[in-house]
Amino acid sequence: MRTCVGCRKRAAKSELLRVVAGSDVDGRLVVVPDPRATAPGRGAHLHPTSDCYDLAVRRKAFTRALRLEGGCSSGPVGEFVAAHTNQS
Repeated sequence: MRTCVGCRKRAAKSELLRVVAGSDVDGRLVVVPDPRATAPGRGAHLHPTSDCYDLAVRRKAFTRALRLEGGCSSGPVGEFVAAHTNQS
């Protein structure tokens, strides 16, 4: 069982998308999706829905859950969630 950083509801690990801190091509911190849950480092979990993603961004939950200093972009996660919800 894991807790979604967006809606704060508990769900099975298999129902949630794991996200981790990474870096973009310029070396800036970004939050990236880890659908296979194999990336090293601290992770956070999120329902792969636009509602939970929007809540997480509004609450700045990615920065807090991943214990990141300063701000970071969560664009790659938003793109993944948008693509995932369009396919469903």
